[in-house]
Amino acid sequence: MHIMNRIVSEKALIGENVQMGHNVIVEEDVVIGDNCILGHNVIIRAGVRLGRGVLVGDGVLLGKLPMKASLSAVTTARELPPLEVGDYVTLGAGSIVYRGAVLQNRVFVADYATIREDVSIGEETIIGRGVAVENKTTIGRRCKIETNAYITALSEIEDYCFVAPEVAFTNDNFMGRTEERKKHFKGPVLRRGARIGGNATLLPGVEIGPDGVVAAGSVVTKNVPPRTIVAGNPARILREVPPEQLLENQVFYEKDR
Repeated sequence: MHIMNRIVSEKALIGENVQMGHNVIVEEDVVIGDNCILGHNVIIRAGVRLGRGVLVGDGVLLGKLPMKASLSAVTTARELPPLEVGDYVTLGAGSIVYRGAVLQNRVFVADYATIREDVSIGEETIIGRGVAVENKTTIGRRCKIETNAYITALSEIEDYCFVAPEVAFTNDNFMGRTEERKKHFKGPVLRRGARIGGNATLLPGVEIGPDGVVAAGSVVTKNVPPRTIVAGNPARILREVPPEQLLENQVFYEKDR
């Protein structure tokens, strides 16, 4: 149906008390739960599922399909499942979330962030302004990924992790040359409670152990042991994480989840 400057497919399922701004486009095969708010200039492509109480900022694009470059080694052309957005998720202005992603309840996505296909983000995780989360990445619950961090494809971030601004994940030791590289693609792995300081760089496949800490500006070339602080270029062991800084000693930590 056409309402003023909105275009909403008759085949879309719209819940109760949904508010829409100007120039909103909702394609077919879209489900929008009760009490959602859509800002101005929002585009929701086919195959999007929004839970209850989702706040969608101005200029957001949901359900985008990936564009495969001729030299892309990770993106594949295939049918993707719907974009699943849980209850009470916030999607900041100008953010783009691809079809095939899953955002669980109360995820917060700040302005201009991009979340690719085959990405899963756990409950109450914060994705900061301008963050890029590439495809085939898993992020756990109650994580914080801060402004302009780059999370490369094929990365894994477990629960309660912290990634500071301007952090760069990498996944290709061959830097785009030789077919051999395609056998070895792997992003970094952050185990539960790991923390990465500002402007650090993590090389492909490195694992940061539970409660491990990477100091700001470090270049991590080797695995980091649990409960250990590393610093430098290349990063070397500095000392153990103080007991009061351990995840298990924080008031917000829910041990049984």
